[in-house]
Amino acid sequence: MAKLALLLLFALPLLLSLTSLLPLPCNAFSVDRPTDRRLLVLVDDLAIRSSHSRFFSSLQARGYDLDLRHADDPGLALRRYGQYLYDGLILFSPSVQRFGGSLDLAAVLDFVDAGHDLILAADSSTSDLIREIATECGVDFDEASGLDPAAMVIDHTSYAVSETEGDHTLIASDDFIKSDVILGDKKIEAPVLFRGIGHSLNTANSLVLKVLPASPAAYSANPLMKLSSPPSLTGSAISLVSIVQARNNARILITGSLDMFSNRFLKSGVQKAGRSIKHEKSGNEQFVTEISKWVFHERGHLKAVNVHHHKVGETNEPSMYRINDDLEYSVEIYEWSGSSWEPYVADDVQVQFYLMSPYVLKTLSTDHKGLYSTSFKVPDVYGVFQFKVEHQKLGYTSLSLSKQIPVRPFRHNEYERFITTAFPYYGASFSTMVAFFIFSIVYLYNK
Repeated sequence: MAKLALLLLFALPLLLSLTSLLPLPCNAFSVDRPTDRRLLVLVDDLAIRSSHSRFFSSLQARGYDLDLRHADDPGLALRRYGQYLYDGLILFSPSVQRFGGSLDLAAVLDFVDAGHDLILAADSSTSDLIREIATECGVDFDEASGLDPAAMVIDHTSYAVSETEGDHTLIASDDFIKSDVILGDKKIEAPVLFRGIGHSLNTANSLVLKVLPASPAAYSANPLMKLSSPPSLTGSAISLVSIVQARNNARILITGSLDMFSNRFLKSGVQKAGRSIKHEKSGNEQFVTEISKWVFHERGHLKAVNVHHHKVGETNEPSMYRINDDLEYSVEIYEWSGSSWEPYVADDVQVQFYLMSPYVLKTLSTDHKGLYSTSFKVPDVYGVFQFKVEHQKLGYTSLSLSKQIPVRPFRHNEYERFITTAFPYYGASFSTMVAFFIFSIVYLYNK
């Protein structure tokens, strides 16, 4: 007995230390705190841990738990025993030909399909595996960069002034998407430095958005070779940074520049060609910080609670309505601010009273404290209706609320005794009876 107790005394600390090293199962995000998250970071060179440390430190400062691994680590796994071990994935491994462990293309796509988030950064050495992941997300990296590894985005008008004369592959771009929810409400004053490959958006995919497009003068080619044929990707068709918000509200960031996240670009000064203003610091740090907040649901994440409907003058929710009833509908909508739920304020939230098609479409009014409400009359049509709220707005998670309610006609004893609209028929009936009575008297007694 004493030996058993001694064995447990020595084995318990070892067991606790081993379990602390195991990843814990994670959901896409919790309802109460969407940003309590564990991120898997895959790199193809462990030197990225130090060369991109400022970006990683900013994530850790915001409460993220980073697990930085080599992309071909044989122990890699996103899921174990049916539970996901991570909430988000960062792929800083553009040259990896094959992931280690059980991780592959299908596993990454299943990870996103389960509602998890993804950041993918590429460069001129991008492998076919990374290209396939991007293609499945609605983004096509320039094919010229696949045939010629030295192909990069070149811009002779929007380049960053540097010590290397004629180097127009270092692009300074400030044509950001106009969205405070994606890039924050503080304007990014300095241009963002970009060096890498461009990509185009799949026109069949309406979920992909350009966050940072190239200028009309940009094109993709090998900067060290003369062009023998027109570039396949030119002008505003080139996207430098793109985002995707899937229908399950999973968010994806795709860019062709791994250097954009590097300490060198985050700390570097920048002067855009043709401008006299030289910024002491590029806009990269603010840009990658703000857009990562969006990707990991620190902004633009909505939730709807307390959906209620009832007759005017009542408080209890009925089991059914009668045609022409007056009713009230309300819902509370909140937005996650990164640390707490704040009231969501908008003037375009609508509710439909739906039966095969919307019979009623009303814009909800708000008290600016999260409560949205309206009132309307039930249409003179009976059947099984639905209250539907379909709210989709740039940068915000989509809301899809549906609540079913039957609508019945009047019962036989609920109609008015005399219906006003039937007065002509009443008059016609009585006039016919009077006329028949007069006709009978005249016919019987006329000699």
